[in-house]
Amino acid sequence: MSVEKTSLKRPRAAIWGAIVVVLAWFAIGGVGGPLVGKLGQVSENDNSQFLPSDAEATVVSTAVTSFTDAAEIPYLVVIEKESALTPADLGTIQSFASSLSTLKLTELGPDRTLGEFLAAKEGPPIAIPAADGKAALIGIALDQKKATATINETSALVEGAAAIRAAAADALGSDLKLHVGGPAGLISDFGAAFAGIDGILLLVTLSVVLVILLIVYRSPILPFIVLISSIFALGMAALAVYYLAKNGQLALSGQSQGIMSILVIGAATDYALLLVARFREELHDDSNAWGAMRRAWRAVLEPITASAATVIVGLLCLLLGSVASTRGLGPVGAFAILGAVLASLTFLPAVLVLLGRWAFWPFVPKPDHVHSVDAVGSRSIWGRVSSLVGRRPRQIWVITVLLLVAASAFVPTFKAEGIAASDVFLTKVDSVTATEVISKHFPSGSGSPAQVLVPEAAADRALEVLKADAGVDTAYEGLAPARPGAPVADRVVKNGKVLLQATLKDASDSREAEDTVKRLRTTLDAASPEAAVGGVTATNIDLKAANVRDLLLIVPVVLGLIFLVLCLLLRSIIAPLVLVVANILSFGATLGVSAIVFNHVLKFPGGDASVPLYAFVFLVALGIDYSIFLMTRVREESIKRGTRPGILVGLAVTGGVITSAGIVLAATFSALTVIPLVFMVQIAFTVALGVLIDTFIVRSLLVPAMSHDIGPRVWWPSALARRPS
Repeated sequence: MSVEKTSLKRPRAAIWGAIVVVLAWFAIGGVGGPLVGKLGQVSENDNSQFLPSDAEATVVSTAVTSFTDAAEIPYLVVIEKESALTPADLGTIQSFASSLSTLKLTELGPDRTLGEFLAAKEGPPIAIPAADGKAALIGIALDQKKATATINETSALVEGAAAIRAAAADALGSDLKLHVGGPAGLISDFGAAFAGIDGILLLVTLSVVLVILLIVYRSPILPFIVLISSIFALGMAALAVYYLAKNGQLALSGQSQGIMSILVIGAATDYALLLVARFREELHDDSNAWGAMRRAWRAVLEPITASAATVIVGLLCLLLGSVASTRGLGPVGAFAILGAVLASLTFLPAVLVLLGRWAFWPFVPKPDHVHSVDAVGSRSIWGRVSSLVGRRPRQIWVITVLLLVAASAFVPTFKAEGIAASDVFLTKVDSVTATEVISKHFPSGSGSPAQVLVPEAAADRALEVLKADAGVDTAYEGLAPARPGAPVADRVVKNGKVLLQATLKDASDSREAEDTVKRLRTTLDAASPEAAVGGVTATNIDLKAANVRDLLLIVPVVLGLIFLVLCLLLRSIIAPLVLVVANILSFGATLGVSAIVFNHVLKFPGGDASVPLYAFVFLVALGIDYSIFLMTRVREESIKRGTRPGILVGLAVTGGVITSAGIVLAATFSALTVIPLVFMVQIAFTVALGVLIDTFIVRSLLVPAMSHDIGPRVWWPSALARRPS
């Protein structure tokens, strides 16, 4: 039986201190909360903006702006008819094309028109008929900087696509079907996919967490206290991220924006579960809530801060990445975890101190000295698990290792070599339909040409190389092919370079187009070693290469730094090795099972090249949290009882709360599936599965069984390793 602790009366100063803390957090929430809904205004979803500055596609893109007044991004408007287009149809289409500059963009302001955001061009857009006579293509070049700027919580790029579609219904009639595609159309559909992400994702996540907390606590009060703590943590994170992104100091993508909300709520809830569980445990020994909270807070301070430190360190390693969106996720995620840990260690305990044991109503804990340590060997689930680990530790860890290794064998089948834009969306979007229609009537690469920058002396030879390539449909010099009957323009030379463009036969996001660009990067060396190939396809190639480079660099750095944090926390080398190896096995098994599900159940055609890196950072940094929660309690109990009994007590004591935390985090990441993109579904499934493997296999069986088998040596070289087991 536990010795009764000396109760401390709740000082008046402590009450006022708690009130001040609560009011301070309401102020933070009042300022930061509204910014959560504005994060979409400062996010970026154009892959070309995330490339490393020294990538070949970036070098070409930067140079191309010298050939025009501003960087351009085009809509490709395709109009299709089931039968052949008549001269009257072509006249209607050209008239429609000529009127596009006058389209009203009322969401931007009452007098704003699409014409304000067009790139400088000679004359109105031209409708180009297809060779089969059943479609026409209109290219509309937007000034990229103007069109993507946020105005009234939207942009001209998004509103322009909607306005073109709306105007077509009246101007073209029912026989002519219009679709808006091209890079600008694709980005507008990405914007639509992330539209309302803050509200919808937050609502789904909070609802899922609320249901779980109601089941865990069986209280109408406590779940809402935890949720409010999470919301305030999100407000604090948004306060930092919004202004940093707005001032261009970090790259915020739509996917990072969604992940931030999930991280905050998941982490804040996990930390809250740990604190509340220890608070309730202490209330069984102390009739005074103030004294119970003091002891609970001190007990969880180390594991919570260590957990937060491992996640923050892991996320900040993403700053080593060469892809801007990867680098941006690092500080975005770090601010999310920082907000979560601060709210959990200040706001939450302040509220619990003010409410006292009545926060648990109707199941109010009494000072009856009934302890969770008494669960060891009992008929409770975790008492039985603990007893099983104590009886057969070696058999348990060997079997679990074999199972994890078997699942890891499928890792090579995980597809992460990229995915075509037409396959990125889980729902049918207009830009994808436009790509399909264009491919049916025109060269598939129309509107998204490969751009080649060559020295002036090599321009003619490079043009011959382009025209001779089997994957090129047409090649020309300058920003656009000459119009029929137009005089030959003088050659434009900028900084000693000439711009050539090649329309590819295959869609710009296809594997075949990528093969063509890779081939051109080699064959153009015959014209000039200085030749550089850019454009949409080249951007995708360079982005994949950058993601692979980031994976190979960041993974060992994350493992090394997390190992050091664990060494400092556990005052040991062996225990951190056990945890890191266990989590590597967990990650391998997660990726292997995910590969089976993605390839054979969901039948995804591929995966984003950044998925393995993101999944690794989240799973190793977040998954190791549960082992930290376990092993810090195990160390505490080992000092009192010896290592092997301490392991069994620690497992029994923390079993329920850590399991609840794992379920909460898995459920919050699952909420990402509300965003209809393959990347988000893959991240959601992979992380949720990995967290559950960490919760139910690694932390419950592998780590305690292996540690029990090793015995006191698990704490080597600390003095605890020399104590009897």
